Amino acid sequence: MVSISRSKKSLRQKWSKKCEPALLGSTVAAIHRRGKWLLLELDRGPFLMVHLGMTGQFTVVQPGTPKEDHTHFVFLLDNRSELRFRDIRRFGSITYFPDRAGWEGYLADRLGPEPWDLAAQDWQAELAKSKRSLKALLLDQTNIAGVGNIYADESCFAARIDPQRTGQSLDAEEGLRLLQSIREVLDRAIHYRGSSIRNYVGGSGLRGGFQDEFAAYGRTGKPCIKCETPIKCVRLAGRSTHFCPQCQT
Repeated sequence: MVSISRSKKSLRQKWSKKCEPALLGSTVAAIHRRGKWLLLELDRGPFLMVHLGMTGQFTVVQPGTPKEDHTHFVFLLDNRSELRFRDIRRFGSITYFPDRAGWEGYLADRLGPEPWDLAAQDWQAELAKSKRSLKALLLDQTNIAGVGNIYADESCFAARIDPQRTGQSLDAEEGLRLLQSIREVLDRAIHYRGSSIRNYVGGSGLRGGFQDEFAAYGRTGKPCIKCETPIKCVRLAGRSTHFCPQCQT
């Protein structure tokens, strides 16, 4: 990184200018993901942890690209391209950590296991003790990391399970089916570069394509792709929740 510029607008996490000397001259050695956070590992040891919030965009643009409104960070790279963070609603953040232990400690009590790392027996135990709706359980990042509103709906549809049911109501076969569906839905979403409902774009600036694959989310009143029953929408855990009342029991 050659230079760092930022707007005067505050984001969700406060930025300290004191960390900038540690970033200048650093090279991005690797990029990781944990839950909904992106982690840029720098060659000198520090990490930048990025959360897109609801409207964040974290993109690499070519030299001379006009800067859009609501751009809050610009990291100038040594090839003159720019790494930009844009966020209209400013619910996102960029946070500096001096080392891996820093961000691991920060996320330790905020995130549960990744879906692909979650052992079936641990998932079944989590379900068995939960009296909350499945939608609420899936949105709780301390149970399973990275499942948001869209993917909770799509996973329940793929598993043929009503998101209004409680975790305790699932038998072993249903619980395993739900976990497998979560993994498969997320794998497909990654393949299609995510879901662009409003503002989301990937690092190259391209929109996602998974929104064209939705079976449940946002399809209120439209025919189920399997049985043609109209998709129903209810409010669960404070979020709109979409499901087929015929296929999902």
